[in-house]
Amino acid sequence: MSNATRLFEPYRLGPITLTNRAVMAPLTRNRAGAGLAPGALAADYYSQRAGAGLLITEGSQVSQQGQGYQDTPGIHTAEQIAGWRRVTDAVHARGGHIFIQLWHVGRVSHVSLQPDGGAPVGPSAIRANAKTFVGGGFAEVSEPRALDIAEIPGVIDSFRRAAANAREAGFDGVEIHGANGYLLDQFAKDGGNKRTDAYGGAIENRARLMLEVAGAVAGEIGAERTGIRISPVTPANDISDSNPQPLFDHIVDGLSAAKLVYLHVIEGATGGPRDYAPFDYGSLRRRFGGTYIANNGYDLALADKALAAGDADLIAFGKLFLANPDLVERLKRGAALNAPDKATFYGGGAKGYTDYPTLALDPAQ
Repeated sequence: MSNATRLFEPYRLGPITLTNRAVMAPLTRNRAGAGLAPGALAADYYSQRAGAGLLITEGSQVSQQGQGYQDTPGIHTAEQIAGWRRVTDAVHARGGHIFIQLWHVGRVSHVSLQPDGGAPVGPSAIRANAKTFVGGGFAEVSEPRALDIAEIPGVIDSFRRAAANAREAGFDGVEIHGANGYLLDQFAKDGGNKRTDAYGGAIENRARLMLEVAGAVAGEIGAERTGIRISPVTPANDISDSNPQPLFDHIVDGLSAAKLVYLHVIEGATGGPRDYAPFDYGSLRRRFGGTYIANNGYDLALADKALAAGDADLIAFGKLFLANPDLVERLKRGAALNAPDKATFYGGGAKGYTDYPTLALDPAQ
């Protein structure tokens, strides 16, 4: 089989057979409706893209405390579960498969979004040099407070309960958000974590929360339906680590031992250079016993190269799927791609969300 067709091969992901190896990456769109529940537009948006082998939803907060941006959906109320059920039903009706990304933003939030206007939480009381989207525009994130160690079991349980809610909403599985400078990444990396208790200091301690969340979620819905996303070197949301290779080698050893179904890795700086900082992604690939999803800056040529070399099992595309609902069909045909409209990425309605054109399918082609 030629390299050019590897992306279009079926692939077995745990109990699910994907129709191809293309994954739609999680993309924050800030269009949740009343009660932060997905509405009819979201059902249209995801079902339009059901030709992906796997859809991963936008990050969905596991609690109000976990919210960092306006109009992002949650998965912690009955109304939100019902909204997501409409989405999963629409995707499944089109023959697609869909995981939900479980999200706690940690310190990357604003007091206006937090319970009772309180401070966002993080591993340490260190404010990120980052902005959030509130009140229809971007604002500096608020000063966080350090989570008390007695609060950590509740955070872990919020992920577990969100996974149970995802199952009720009809999802095929969940992806834990451990990337991009959000809570689990904040705990893991020493740039954001200055704790001196069991969750700070040594690599084993800083990795603890991510691994405990993974264990709790897998214990609730099954490891074969639990994936996780990491970003070892991204500077997103002002996060950093002084020595990421041994940290993430240790984390991935733990995730592999937990038998998670996939590891979704942002290679390089999120949405930026793939060679942002030195890192051996092959080490993660070798250490992880499950499926490896590669992400960041992939086009068809780079996807073919990674799949042919065995460097990845699945390839995630972000903005390409945002602008091309029928991306897989376009790539198969070598058809032109729609350009994404950046002005409509965050917030709004159908424009730049559900109105990107698809190919006029011609059976003769």
